[in-house]
Amino acid sequence: MPDVTSYPSRDLLLEDVKSKVLEGESKAGRKPRVLVIGALGRCGRGAVDLCKQAGLPDENILKWDLPEMTAKPGPYQEITDSGIFVNCIYFSDEIPPFVNGKSLSDPDRKLSVVCDVSCETTNPHNSIPIYKENSTFDRPTIPAKVERGPPLTVITIDYLPSLLPRESSEVFSQALLPSLLQLKERKTAPVWTQAEKLFTDKVMTLLESLRSTFAVVTS
Repeated sequence: MPDVTSYPSRDLLLEDVKSKVLEGESKAGRKPRVLVIGALGRCGRGAVDLCKQAGLPDENILKWDLPEMTAKPGPYQEITDSGIFVNCIYFSDEIPPFVNGKSLSDPDRKLSVVCDVSCETTNPHNSIPIYKENSTFDRPTIPAKVERGPPLTVITIDYLPSLLPRESSEVFSQALLPSLLQLKERKTAPVWTQAEKLFTDKVMTLLESLRSTFAVVTS
């Protein structure tokens, strides 16, 4: 995929995506089938909404969350049967992989694009172990190593919201403002006491000679 640049507005992004979907449909004779894991979360809902606004019918959008993931262990045939797989969950614990070499080497595999919104590149619990680097706007897709079957590309852009800089800035600002207004109560406001505890816990993992330097920040 060629390099991409940010869009001045959400409408222009949607217009571009819709045109690409129509272009693909004219070549393939069908619209893509997308599986979104984490569909009930914030990122997942956004991915599903984008698919709908891009013109995909609801039956082409598979929406998975914890009930589907815990019903059976991976690898999941439903992923390789979909053209696009979007991961919107963070892997905090080790679980069976969503895909592996065997499932991806199926000659009948339809999966051609994996978009890992969570960008779990360095996470030891990553259940999509098919890439070891992040992609960028200059290089949006990177090839995944598969033994057999059609090509498979991966999108792992960890600053993806900046594709819509205005909208993402507005949303992040709205989310951050309530906490900033509580800064004067940082000794009692939950968001600030939790942040300080996390900071302190991480400082304690440093060499003892470095801890005093960082401790000054909270004094």
